Amino acid sequence: MFSTYTYEKLGGHAMYDPTVFENLKVAFENHLYDLDNLEQKIHILHRSDQLDLAMMARELTIRFSKVGYPSVLVDLTLHSSLKDLADEILEIKGTDPGCMLTLLVRTCIQDVDKECEEIACILRTVWENDVSYTQTLNFRHEQTEPGFMNRINIHFKPKLTEEHMSEIDAFLKSVLDMMEQIGEVSKH
Repeated sequence: MFSTYTYEKLGGHAMYDPTVFENLKVAFENHLYDLDNLEQKIHILHRSDQLDLAMMARELTIRFSKVGYPSVLVDLTLHSSLKDLADEILEIKGTDPGCMLTLLVRTCIQDVDKECEEIACILRTVWENDVSYTQTLNFRHEQTEPGFMNRINIHFKPKLTEEHMSEIDAFLKSVLDMMEQIGEVSKH
């Protein structure tokens, strides 16, 4: 829906020109499904590809776990706002259209102070200064098992563009490394 169409000057043939979001979406899907189906390093648990008609935004979320670490779940979300889509489609000069990338990591922890600090250290080591993150803990009222659910929201600072496509493989390797390290921290 948010693709642009250009017309060749000679012959007037319509040519499909996908947006940055669509190109990145396909690239992430291809890499993640290869990790699931071919390399069997992850299990894809859920996929959501949404068009928000109220905000006119696009969002892709893929939830997966790493083989051997089923208690660490990651939602990888790629988001493109109306402004980014409009800037790209209308070719607005002086703008920097792209997509926002976030990760939501969920895992159970027992020792809040120790494990949250260890996870923060992992995030600083793996992502350096490229992210901002928060750790939010919750538990169910009247839960009988000990521990807290740690929801780690990771926001990547630079917008992604098509120039980042060659970095997706290395990025996903870092995600898997982070998942394994967090899995080791939260093992009980």
